[in-house]
Amino acid sequence: MTTNIANNQSFFVTGTDTDVGKTFVSTLLLSSLNEMGYSTLGFKPISAGCERTQEGLRNEDALLLKAASSVEADYDHVNPIAFEPPIAPHIAAQEQDVIINLLDLQLHFEKIKEYGAQRTLIEGAGGWRLPINDKQYLSDFAIQNQLPVVLVVGMRLGCLNHAMLSYQALVSDQLNCVGWIANQLSADMPYYEQNKATLQRALGAPLLAQVPFAESADKAVLEKTECFDEVFRCL
Repeated sequence: MTTNIANNQSFFVTGTDTDVGKTFVSTLLLSSLNEMGYSTLGFKPISAGCERTQEGLRNEDALLLKAASSVEADYDHVNPIAFEPPIAPHIAAQEQDVIINLLDLQLHFEKIKEYGAQRTLIEGAGGWRLPINDKQYLSDFAIQNQLPVVLVVGMRLGCLNHAMLSYQALVSDQLNCVGWIANQLSADMPYYEQNKATLQRALGAPLLAQVPFAESADKAVLEKTECFDEVFRCL
């Protein structure tokens, strides 16, 4: 582990809802940043729906982020808070008499920063306003660290409302949404291009890339727009 963190830039990846492809898109982002010459590391601070293994609880999303990162990190640092039931993390924590709080999240984040990756992607859980306890939200962690945010929009019926409300919440929280990514969730979404164009007009952040529907992850392509490299190089 290195302590040279001077060139570290972290991004918080959130979604318009659960199951919109945050992990899928984050792994493509990590691969693209690797190709741009950056050392990278994915961080999944909270996960639920984990599998019990001989090594302990393991989350599929966290394993994918770890595999896509160029910096090797201990799994327990990549995904420090993990629960077996596939339910809201704060409810899973309550059932185990565990408390998730911002202080613990911050300590875990400091450990991740010690690896010195030039670009760290922090993947949220669920949508933007995910409760971590009765009073705090995962979005509070992003606010506390003033993290630039990438919004993943799962392109499906209802995405316009979800995307606009999520973006408005980011603005209200005074965070910099550096851009959004359109993730096409099905091959036959009606009026995909028209929905994408509506969001390009409505959201006050640029479209960074789109991910056309792919039958398998190995066939997925991140189609970057002109502003993609500028956003990830200049921050």
